[in-house]
Amino acid sequence: MTLVAALVLLAGLGYGSLLLPMPYLVAAPGVTLNTLGEQEGGEPIIGIEGADDYEHDGSLSMVTVQYAGGPDHRLNLFTLVTAWLSPSQAVLPEELLFPAGRSQEEVAERQTVQMNDSQTDATAAALNQLNIDYEAIPLVAEAVEDMPAEGVVESGDRVLAVDGEPVPTGTSGDDKEQLVGSAFVVEHVGDREVGEPVELLLERDGEETEVELETVEGESGSAAVGILIADDMDFPVDIDISVGEIGGPSAGMMFSLGIIDRLSEESITGGAQVAGSGTITSDGQVGGISGIPQKMVSARRDGAEYFLVAAESCSQVAQSAAYGELDVVRVETLTDAMDALETIREGGDDLPRCE
Repeated sequence: MTLVAALVLLAGLGYGSLLLPMPYLVAAPGVTLNTLGEQEGGEPIIGIEGADDYEHDGSLSMVTVQYAGGPDHRLNLFTLVTAWLSPSQAVLPEELLFPAGRSQEEVAERQTVQMNDSQTDATAAALNQLNIDYEAIPLVAEAVEDMPAEGVVESGDRVLAVDGEPVPTGTSGDDKEQLVGSAFVVEHVGDREVGEPVELLLERDGEETEVELETVEGESGSAAVGILIADDMDFPVDIDISVGEIGGPSAGMMFSLGIIDRLSEESITGGAQVAGSGTITSDGQVGGISGIPQKMVSARRDGAEYFLVAAESCSQVAQSAAYGELDVVRVETLTDAMDALETIREGGDDLPRCE
């Protein structure tokens, strides 16, 4: 009877452990949205006013990852083991998406901000690629606590010059490499030895003021003063991107390509079914993101032939259940992506692929 009772107790404990909530997430293939397509109500995902726009065959799809779990909805061990055994899902530590001390609502708000910022940067990058000029005015969003800029700069300050060198605000279509606005400020502040001071000319309430700040080591290891800075963009074309409740910055590259296609008389895909994922900066740099294995499954499921991926994310490609079923193209810049699409459009095979 003691043995039977012990076995029953062990079985109960084992079963109960399967139902215990665990601090892990499950990542699964999510939805795909063709940036050249329409929303449910018939409106284009990329709406354009103030310029001629065109509709073409083919697709340039952004792809997503669907996450289950989180601090408020933790999954049990049985669900996690099932996901771990699935070839198309992944089990991840909860803190990767929900840092300690942040609620799910705060994370969702942050992802919304990232999505909005990515759309602005995607528009800027696309206009640069098309040689269309615009203005980017660098404004201080806030000063970071316990950093040199705290108490010296204020939200809304416009940065006019760095070390006496005026900040360019107007882009030049003939020079895509020219840094303007906040990109110029960040580059020139960081381009010095840590500890070396920097002089900033600011405009505040219509008056100019010059400040000198000591630099410290920033998160990237370069010199920093603790200013969060963003550009007030003035575009000559009104571009509205609508993707519902999807958040995060990873669709930036595909937004840029979608905008370029809509503003181009000729299709940039040649009718091919293309998907991809990667962040974008206003000067066209494509950055890596997580979730590539699941996003590749989403892309293949919905008919993509090619998948554009940031070079930084190439290490994830072989982990996908769709590995070998998609032609995966490695890109580092928006120009790389455009060159790859030209090769695809012309029927070539000389594409830069993830090794």
